Amino acid sequence: MLLAVDVGNTDTVFGLYQSGEWSSVWRTRSLVQEGDSHYESRLRLYFLEAGLWFGDVSTVVLSSVVPALTPVIQRMLRSLFGDEIILVGPDIYPGLNIAIDHPHEIGADLIANSVAVMSRYEQNCVIVDFGTALTFTTVSKNREILGVAILPGLVTAVKALFANTAQLPEVPLQLPASAIGKNTTEAIQAGILLGYEGLVKSLIQRIRTELGGDCIAVATGGLSSIIDTLRDEFVEIDRKLTLDGLRIIGESIQENRS
Repeated sequence: MLLAVDVGNTDTVFGLYQSGEWSSVWRTRSLVQEGDSHYESRLRLYFLEAGLWFGDVSTVVLSSVVPALTPVIQRMLRSLFGDEIILVGPDIYPGLNIAIDHPHEIGADLIANSVAVMSRYEQNCVIVDFGTALTFTTVSKNREILGVAILPGLVTAVKALFANTAQLPEVPLQLPASAIGKNTTEAIQAGILLGYEGLVKSLIQRIRTELGGDCIAVATGGLSSIIDTLRDEFVEIDRKLTLDGLRIIGESIQENRS
């Protein structure tokens, strides 16, 4: 049994992989003010409710893009599963070349996404991750991360608008019927959601052009299904892509250890 832990800016995701599938996936808020005991109690509760035992977990893989939480989650995992926790970084998977200026600056989640995509496709690919940040990671058919584009995610954009404008409300992320909003809510939805639709299409097309047209696109992240009109842009939408990359990394390291 393998436990993958993905610490993101908004949520921390725990995924349990057994018998060839993700049997359980749990999500909790990433709270930097909380200590080891908070996350340990959450994980103990998840395992108890699922009727699972910590002793059945043979591999634990951790990805984190929140530096303040990384040691907290590491300590918690070590107290429950032992010292051999696999922490994902740029040097963790030799089958992936990170061809950017400063490899240690790239997010561990983007490394995991890239590993997952490499295992499925032998083509140039741009991975669009709809999370707290909206990221475009370009991976070549030669198993290289060529580079990344980053901008605020959908929720981040809405919250920024709400926080910095006195008269504008925070609105639900629902695709409007028209680009011409008839009220404040529709106006924000049109601007953010339809604006991001055009942005995503434009960036994917520009990346394809720079690669000579040979490039597929894959979507992941918690908000990857929000903009329905983007579905045809992607060969696949997989919200568990990061977890799957962590699984592949963990299984590879365990195989090399044995």
